[in-house]
Amino acid sequence: MARFKKKKSEATPGPDDSKKESRDLGLNDIPETEKSDPVPDKAEDPSINVSEKSEKDRKLNRLFWMRVGLAVIAGAIATFVFEDIEGEERRWASIAFMIIVFIGTIIVAKGMKLQLPSSDRKKIVTQGIGSYVFLYLFTWIVTYTLLHAGTVSTGINI
Repeated sequence: MARFKKKKSEATPGPDDSKKESRDLGLNDIPETEKSDPVPDKAEDPSINVSEKSEKDRKLNRLFWMRVGLAVIAGAIATFVFEDIEGEERRWASIAFMIIVFIGTIIVAKGMKLQLPSSDRKKIVTQGIGSYVFLYLFTWIVTYTLLHAGTVSTGINI
């Protein structure tokens, strides 16, 4: 913002003074403003150029959809792989399998060589984690229910 010097006004002109003289005096009393430094425009100096950002977004999008697909596949596989295990151990084995597959996706993501700034390094782990967990559990429960629905006496007969 510009700062103005405080203007000290002269005495009010009398009836004898002409309007022209008061106008001339007013032109000389215009306050001076301080010159401010120009503010640099953010568009001039982008820290990340547009092509690098789109490449990063494309790779993060691919990572997200890879995790979604693996969640559905791993959830269905868990139903069949852990069929022989009984009771509580089946549940923990499936959850351990889910974590192992997720760690595998982290290793794959590091192999994708995402050029992320240090503030966004956690995106490799957090990108799509909620979708992964819920889709894995949903697929595992639905496939298990459909597979064993006919064997339960009160269940749905297929």
